[in-house]
Amino acid sequence: MTNFMGTRKRNLRYILLSALVILSLAIVSCNIFTWPSELAGEVEEMVTKVIPKVMTAEVVAAPTSTPTPQPTPRPALRQAPGLSEEEHLLTAIYERVSPSVVHIRVVKRIKLEQPFSFEWPEIPGFPFPEVPRLPEEYYQPGEGSGFIWDTKGHIVTNNHVVEGADKVQVHFFDGTIVEAEVIGTDPDSDLAVIKVDASRELLRPVELGDSDNLKVGQMAIAIGNPFGQTWTMTKGIISALGRTFRPGGSPFAIPEMIQTDAAINPGNSGGPLLDSQGRVIGVNTLILSRSGSSAGVGFAVPINIAKQVVPVLIEEGRYAYPWLGITGMDLTPELVEAMDLPVERGALVLKVVKESPADKAGLKGGDRIIKIEGQEVSIGGDVIIAINDTPVREMDDLIVYLVRHTRPDQVVELTIIRDGKEMQVQVTLGERPETIEEE
Repeated sequence: MTNFMGTRKRNLRYILLSALVILSLAIVSCNIFTWPSELAGEVEEMVTKVIPKVMTAEVVAAPTSTPTPQPTPRPALRQAPGLSEEEHLLTAIYERVSPSVVHIRVVKRIKLEQPFSFEWPEIPGFPFPEVPRLPEEYYQPGEGSGFIWDTKGHIVTNNHVVEGADKVQVHFFDGTIVEAEVIGTDPDSDLAVIKVDASRELLRPVELGDSDNLKVGQMAIAIGNPFGQTWTMTKGIISALGRTFRPGGSPFAIPEMIQTDAAINPGNSGGPLLDSQGRVIGVNTLILSRSGSSAGVGFAVPINIAKQVVPVLIEEGRYAYPWLGITGMDLTPELVEAMDLPVERGALVLKVVKESPADKAGLKGGDRIIKIEGQEVSIGGDVIIAINDTPVREMDDLIVYLVRHTRPDQVVELTIIRDGKEMQVQVTLGERPETIEEE
């Protein structure tokens, strides 16, 4: 009888232990918490947040003088027999550009505010096994891509790849692994610069293209490390231009982004988007996808924005942006009718940030709310139709002008419609604050 009772207790303990294992596996599959780094998968989170049509009207400061990286001389390429002209082109680009692309691996220390714990219920006669507590902090691995900017060891990637990283490693095409230092970050353009101390043979800079002359339909090629599959090439076309998105965590928008159907997945972030000559035309940054994988809608920061931002990040570690201080939206026929406007195109000022340059210049935001198709919209504010005599047909036009042609402390002239009349307002642009307080 004693042996029988002992056997029953042992069986009960096995059952309870099995239940504990199943419970633990269920927790992992539901992503209630993340395991420490030795158990966690290595996945880089892509930014997928889209800015609505109501946008903040400042993005990147005006161009600065940009030293052009000296590209590595093009090597003589092997011509494999039996390939088509396009296949020869793609293999040539891969052979030439891949040594300029790097695989970036990072480790971030994560501190849990409320560490997960589990307590068994107290049942008389049923001793439960002790459940170990998870640590209050752990290290999370991640990865992304980048490309060599110059022979001084500067490498360009996305800010979200290295943001908050405690350790950054760069893996070169030949298998060399080097520790890297983050020397400059810009969350508002989602660009970052890291630096390595590596031999000249490893530092083969990319050749930069011109993102201003792109056409929808032309070839687009991505080289990166999707899902950790290093130095993967994908091909597609430029499927749209001039997209405007807000990177994760920033209240400001990136304009003129390049849309492509070349497959971009987690791990491609920070890698180059190339044209058919192997020149970098963009920095792969985000995807739109319900599944988290490529759905054929990927986006890259234009290389001409990188040409403005990267040299400043190298020299100063940060980038100063002009700031107007408004929130606005495109005019619609409903808004034109509701406000009885003499124009059909322009940027309606919805709100003016208190103590901003726009506020000090006397710009006015909405003063009443109406409903359009069930949505509340603030109307009655100024309508911007030009900046420095350059037409503003929509908010993107205003954003792009500020990107291309303005700096902090510069005076700009806005042509506006107020109470049905056209007038000019002088605004001295400020420097963008890190945060904007919501009223």
